[in-house]
Amino acid sequence: MDEKVKDQDVLLIKEKSSDELKVVTGIEKDGKPKAVEAKQENEPSFLKIDKNGNALDNFMSNFLRQYKDPTHFQFFKAPIDKLKEVIDKLREAFKKPDDPANKATIDKYKVEPQIQGQKQSAHAIDEKRIDWSQLEKFGVTRETLEKTKSLDAMLNWQKSPVLIPIAAKFDDTILRTDARLSFRETSDGNLTLAIHAIRKESELERPYFGIKFNDEDKQNLLTTGNLGRVANAEYKQGEHTPVFISLDKLTNELVALRADKLKIPETIKGVTLNDVQKKELSEGKAVLVEGMTSKNGKEFSAQVQINADKKGIEFRFDNQPKQAQQNEQRQSQQQNGEVRIPKTLLGVELSDKQRSQLQEGKTAYVAGMKDDKGQEFNAYVKVNNEKGKLDFFKWNPDKSQAKEVTPDNASKTQVAVNNEGKTNEATKKVDEPLKKGQTQPTEKQSEKQDKKQEADKPKKSKGVKM
Repeated sequence: MDEKVKDQDVLLIKEKSSDELKVVTGIEKDGKPKAVEAKQENEPSFLKIDKNGNALDNFMSNFLRQYKDPTHFQFFKAPIDKLKEVIDKLREAFKKPDDPANKATIDKYKVEPQIQGQKQSAHAIDEKRIDWSQLEKFGVTRETLEKTKSLDAMLNWQKSPVLIPIAAKFDDTILRTDARLSFRETSDGNLTLAIHAIRKESELERPYFGIKFNDEDKQNLLTTGNLGRVANAEYKQGEHTPVFISLDKLTNELVALRADKLKIPETIKGVTLNDVQKKELSEGKAVLVEGMTSKNGKEFSAQVQINADKKGIEFRFDNQPKQAQQNEQRQSQQQNGEVRIPKTLLGVELSDKQRSQLQEGKTAYVAGMKDDKGQEFNAYVKVNNEKGKLDFFKWNPDKSQAKEVTPDNASKTQVAVNNEGKTNEATKKVDEPLKKGQTQPTEKQSEKQDKKQEADKPKKSKGVKM
């Protein structure tokens, strides 16, 4: 069996009048399904279905449209690497189909075609397969998923579009955190909940399935969220699988998508791609596509790129420097609490002098960075060890920004008294400060001043009586 198709399914077919199972290979001209025996030598002709693909939907829609009596057949889905095992289970279950255990086995692998008049499901996953009791163990309810508009996405093998609060209980301890959720299918065909928790930082310094990221890779992932090239992942020792890699910006999790799982489209939003654009997209690069039409009929242009996290095409308008700055600042903090000085900052390559200044705790002036609107700006940058990040300043934080003010003659006395704690002859022995514009004490203040001065004079000795 070819190792590359082990994670694919095949479609089994059974006529209601017979218990014989065959593997579907296609559709005859009259709409009747073509099938062959489930033997290894027939494997190249099997209709293979990616778990996240639409081959099954296409087959079913064509079959239902052409064949007059779809209820004459029953369909079942089985992992290609466990084909014989599933067929044996089903054949055994067909002997007593009303037995609860056998019925559960049949329903597990059964594919229900939507016959004419029935509502076609918009989801790749049948909601009946969800084990809601498993989700409730983490404090997640159907109401929560519907309110956050996450259920539809998850039923199409996507992650929840937002972070969802979960609470996992371990003995007497409850762990509370926010995470993105998705459904995954186990090797035995069961549906389970996958939890994508928030990571403190994306682990770009360590190899990812044998892939080592260079400086350009890290910069691409932090600024655009995509690697920008196809890399070879080593899921098994000695075997290399071409993948697209993206960064989940909500959780900092790295996500890989096998390159052979995604077909580059011929058109995007009404624009036909040329050969160069399709080639660059297939290589993981960003491609500018102009003149696309949005849902509301407006024309727009954007950078288009494969996003592994979204399992498809992503539109980028290059207005995310703020997110890039946050990611770069997160990356600058190492586990030991010290701040790592990056080689590039918001698109500007730092000089050795600038990096040395920052490492020594000094302020560096950096020009040509891009703000959250994509506009260039200059700033003073300094390490904030307390918060473990880089701070940006309009003015040099090492120098005072207050301008020195020279008071006029009418205010010098007041400035001296109020601000500097000093006195001169005019204010000596006066308790309260002079008012604005007052250069001499009032009559009452003068009386107090005279009394204090008199009291402070040394007293004459009267001598000692003998």
